[in-house]
Amino acid sequence: MRILLLCSSFNGLTQRAWLELRRAGHDVSIELALSAEAMVEAAELAKPDLVICPFLKDRVPSALWRAHRTVIIHPGPPGDRGPSSLDWAIFDAEAEWGVTALQAVEEMDAGPIWGFRTFAMPEEAPRKSALYNGPVADAAVELVAEVAAKAGDASFVPEPLDYRSPEVRGRLRRAMRHADREFSWSESTEEILRRVRAADGSPGGRARLCELPVRVFDVYRGPELSGPAGQVAGRREGAVLVHTGDGTVWVGHVRLEQEGAIKLPAAMAMGERVAGAPERSGYSEITYDRSEGVGVVSFDFYNGAMSTEQCRRLASALRYAVAQDTRVLVVRGGEVFSNGIHLNVIDAARHPELEAWMNINAINAVCREIVGCTSQLVVASIGGNAGAGGVMMGLGADRVVVRDSVVLNPHYRTMGLFGSEFWTYVLPRRVGAERARRLTQEALPIGAVEAVEFGLADKALSGSRLDFERRVLEYAERLAADPGYDRLLAGRRQVREVDERRKPLDAYRAEELAEMSRDMFDDQNGFRAARRGFVHKVKAQATPEHLASLRELSGASAPSGTEASHM
Repeated sequence: MRILLLCSSFNGLTQRAWLELRRAGHDVSIELALSAEAMVEAAELAKPDLVICPFLKDRVPSALWRAHRTVIIHPGPPGDRGPSSLDWAIFDAEAEWGVTALQAVEEMDAGPIWGFRTFAMPEEAPRKSALYNGPVADAAVELVAEVAAKAGDASFVPEPLDYRSPEVRGRLRRAMRHADREFSWSESTEEILRRVRAADGSPGGRARLCELPVRVFDVYRGPELSGPAGQVAGRREGAVLVHTGDGTVWVGHVRLEQEGAIKLPAAMAMGERVAGAPERSGYSEITYDRSEGVGVVSFDFYNGAMSTEQCRRLASALRYAVAQDTRVLVVRGGEVFSNGIHLNVIDAARHPELEAWMNINAINAVCREIVGCTSQLVVASIGGNAGAGGVMMGLGADRVVVRDSVVLNPHYRTMGLFGSEFWTYVLPRRVGAERARRLTQEALPIGAVEAVEFGLADKALSGSRLDFERRVLEYAERLAADPGYDRLLAGRRQVREVDERRKPLDAYRAEELAEMSRDMFDDQNGFRAARRGFVHKVKAQATPEHLASLRELSGASAPSGTEASHM
């Protein structure tokens, strides 16, 4: 079928939907829902058999849904209606939640139901972003495939929404207001965690910190210390520890309530107001664990962004891990594996270009530790999405294992950067020079299946993130105990020696940084505007060129069977 995906942004869920539909053999085009007129015009041009809206913040115009079957993927169980579904689900501590595919009609979220999925909610309040990118996205992608299959069945008729049905347990909920997101530090830690996480990563919980109105994000339970509620009790790795009514919470990120302010690590945003707070233990973005044969460096950076300081800490942790007597090193990312350099910290710096330069050099040092490790075999554990330099960082390992729901974006072009992280070495050696060129120039997402087919990854594993991490660890343990381990390690050393003689890593680094210096200091490809647009959430004025070309790419690649994954 010809399917049009209408979306507010080409986010991870929309990318997964696009990949899933193309694998199923459909001709899929993308349009950003910039206005009612743009949506109607997109449908007139695409002439789709079906319109699917996997992530849409705006109402579908009647001129579109009256002319084309249009299905909305709503992040709530049958009967749930309203724009703040996930916020309320977390805030109200729902035990079960779901995702529903429903047909667009005049009344929002009230159309006939094409299908639904339900799932158990975590016992501890999840971050809204983690809920959305995890079980919600998994359920939504399943529903997208189901909707496409049902649309091809002439006998299928969606079920009208009927609140008398036992399956319809949701209800209409109003949009969450600013007042719903406000909290006092005198409340319990549990209440604060739930309120902030229901608003993470947008728009954040609302409070006052150090006498300033702020939006609060990225919170974790702290130690049970006594002190005046709202007082900063300590700091560590960019986070600040704040007293609550019955303990403390670590606050990872805040945004000042002032025009032009952006979300930043809390200690950076609060500046001199928290500079005198003592260093406290109990919070760390990076950990190291080991068994007899396997060492694991785990890092979990908010939204996958890696600042200069974070990169320096991670490089230090890797140096420590490499010096241990383990046989396999696992490099494990978090909810998002990595998206490369930290654009918000760069944009907020006194000299953004200089900070960008320091950041790219710091992340290169991380990549150098991974690529240059010849005393152990290295396994990259990619359980969350990755983009730009984050993908290239993982490709430096001997074995790359991805979770089957992961989306990789191995390119820099949309940010106006040439890229570094030794990508001109690690990417072509895995996929070949021609495919490396296409991946970086076409700027399209790659799913886990395609990643394995292309050679970007060695293995894709299913399961929840915890299941995935357990299976990667078991894989690493088998690798460490493999009778042929010495031969495998000797092979790694030999390859690295041969490659180094042919062209040293320093040469790749120098060539990449020569291009990056022109991008960062001379702004030869629009990095400054692209960065500011991303950081300040500037709404796109048109569907980007690389998205507008998806239809031609789909047709050029004859999307049927296994060929559907080759672009």
